[in-house]
Amino acid sequence: MTQVPLIDIGPFLDGGPKEKEAVARKLDDACRNIGFLVIEGHGVPEDLIAEMYEVSEEYFALPLWEKMRFKMPPGRYRGYTPMGGEGLALSLDDETPPDIKESFSMGPFAHAADEYHFGSAGANYFAPNVWPECPEPMRQIWERYYSEMERLAASLMRIFAVALGVPESAFENKIDKHITNFSVIRYPGQEDITPAKNQLRAGAHTDYGSLTIVQTNTDVGGLEVMTKDGKWDGVPWTPNTFAVNLGDLMAEWTNDRWVSTLHRVGNPPRGEASVRKTSLLFFHQPNYDAAIECIPTCTSADNPPRYGGTTSGEHVTMKITKHRSVEAA
Repeated sequence: MTQVPLIDIGPFLDGGPKEKEAVARKLDDACRNIGFLVIEGHGVPEDLIAEMYEVSEEYFALPLWEKMRFKMPPGRYRGYTPMGGEGLALSLDDETPPDIKESFSMGPFAHAADEYHFGSAGANYFAPNVWPECPEPMRQIWERYYSEMERLAASLMRIFAVALGVPESAFENKIDKHITNFSVIRYPGQEDITPAKNQLRAGAHTDYGSLTIVQTNTDVGGLEVMTKDGKWDGVPWTPNTFAVNLGDLMAEWTNDRWVSTLHRVGNPPRGEASVRKTSLLFFHQPNYDAAIECIPTCTSADNPPRYGGTTSGEHVTMKITKHRSVEAA
């Protein structure tokens, strides 16, 4: 049986101190043991999720030459990444074939025109998004969804704070200018594809930031997490829920009280090889200058801080450079 729990976060969002503590305890247990959870009670409109899938499928159905007009440039995470353009296992220095997927990505928008966002330190993190002309409603729908994910991520960070025994607002000044990348990933059916040895839809990796919010439309060739006994276990799938997993920075922030767990997206069984899969992934990343230092409640005389200081921007840039190096191979 799966070790990934289903947690209703509605009582935290709508309740008082008692309800908040109860949700936070459940989340703390999940973050200590597996680093993954599935959430309901999130408040994201079901019709918006449906619109995201509809417009994204319309985009990925375009001819390759049309999608390549917006191919992601070096040094920034905006636009289209074709099949073979990434190998997520490379982020852990695991030499595997490229992942069997394509994607389109965007970042923050509607931010202040100031030195923080557009000076030399922030320009790449806040680079303008690029949008195809077709499908015409793509930008509007994606921006609405991104805004919903910003709201949900901020709520999760408040729950995290309570679970860690710090003020509910403890993370607010670390994420108020976040540099989150949002990607829609399309994994094609594999009836005409024979994966190479060790080639997956997405190779085994850990995520880079604070947390990732995942919505997907099927569990065929689904998300798998490595358990403590070294086995791969499927993450439960239910429509209109979200899988949430911790990233490396949250593990460092908590001095490994919480875990950033190895995970992957497997290939579909040969009997269901024609089933394609689309996932909506919000890779929540704190402000680029946010110092990732041990949270006081996660250290003691017997458990000193295990990590040297880094910043959110330095860490994510290093990791993305590695997993995109497949293009230069």
